[in-house]
Amino acid sequence: MAAQTVLQKLEILADAAKYDASCASSGTAKKNSLGGRGIGSTEGMGICHAYAPDGRCISLLKILLTNHCVFDCHYCVNRKSSNVARARFTPQEVVDLTLAFYRRNYIEGLFLSSGIVKNSNHTMEQIVEVARILREEHDFRGYIHLKTIPEADPEIVHQAGLYADRVSINVELPTDSGLTRLAPDKDARQIEGAMGKVKSDLVEAKDARKRFKHAPRFAPAGQSTQMIVGADAATDADIVGKASRLYDNFRLRRVYYSAFSPIPDASAVLPLKRPPLIREHRLYQSDWLMRFYGYKPTDVMQATEADGNLPLDIDPKLAWALKFREAFPVDVNRASKEQLLRVPGLGVKAVGKILASRRHRALRLDDVALLTQSITKVRPFIVTVDWRPITLTDRADLRSLLAPRTEQLELFAA
Repeated sequence: MAAQTVLQKLEILADAAKYDASCASSGTAKKNSLGGRGIGSTEGMGICHAYAPDGRCISLLKILLTNHCVFDCHYCVNRKSSNVARARFTPQEVVDLTLAFYRRNYIEGLFLSSGIVKNSNHTMEQIVEVARILREEHDFRGYIHLKTIPEADPEIVHQAGLYADRVSINVELPTDSGLTRLAPDKDARQIEGAMGKVKSDLVEAKDARKRFKHAPRFAPAGQSTQMIVGADAATDADIVGKASRLYDNFRLRRVYYSAFSPIPDASAVLPLKRPPLIREHRLYQSDWLMRFYGYKPTDVMQATEADGNLPLDIDPKLAWALKFREAFPVDVNRASKEQLLRVPGLGVKAVGKILASRRHRALRLDDVALLTQSITKVRPFIVTVDWRPITLTDRADLRSLLAPRTEQLELFAA
């Protein structure tokens, strides 16, 4: 068999990496190459976020070191038993690609993951070597995100954090039973143990930076994880509960959700079709509510339907408000920040502006309309000096009135 070219490897390994959603680059330390020192940047023109239609960050060179794997996870296209084309980069080839793409302004950093080849320690050492060469031999100051392997020696994972801006360990599935069934080579306790070690390293590094000016940084953008949605029977309530525990226990920067996508030669235990992408979107919205709007996991769970899943036709914030109408309407001129953040259609910035403006004058409905994209969505849940919803809040058909209109596209429309 003829040796593969770098371009042939890139075609295979870039495509193989597309299923990993956790490649955002926010929250890292500021570094740049101004003054002629080093290569790359994580600020300004360095990390230029670009997003695919499904919300995934595509600003990084996102590849696998190899898609060979000794594990046989049912949901993974690169599993041991999968009949896919295989390829493997050397660390130096990944370095050369990263620098070449960066100099052409194609990418602003590197997201590197890998299948497990030989064993976990060997693969993790190869991943770390890529980051070491970039940082030490080329003084690369762009963004690096390394996907670490929970089965690897903790010291090797620690080395990854010394070179990377962010590290991540995928929990893969929301429930332990789902992981045991679909990824028999993986262990939930081992995954969480590895995440706990990274958390400890982050805390120790932060403390050291307070005491010693030149103490080494450790993954300044923190750690993240990813869960696959729709590959098992886990409900949105299960997923939200799991995400909340991960945030609390491991101080994660982000939990990413990736809708299961059917793969070639799929195992019989997998669903025949993918869940709707809007389900993934609703989970991201619920994640946002817990992180920035003061919602507790139980609040989001209360917004779910009888089957434990969030409604697809309306967002979780509106779903909660419709279930708890006794909390509304709220007076925008008197309500607390926490109450205003529960109003559908009002974002964090809008609430901040309301709080600032009402110090100087009483707000009217037109004033609120200037702060939101849809005053129609807001009106049933607020009171202003010139507006009171009266019976609108309690209307039986309020959900249908506020749900976004669905439109059937015409195949041959001009």
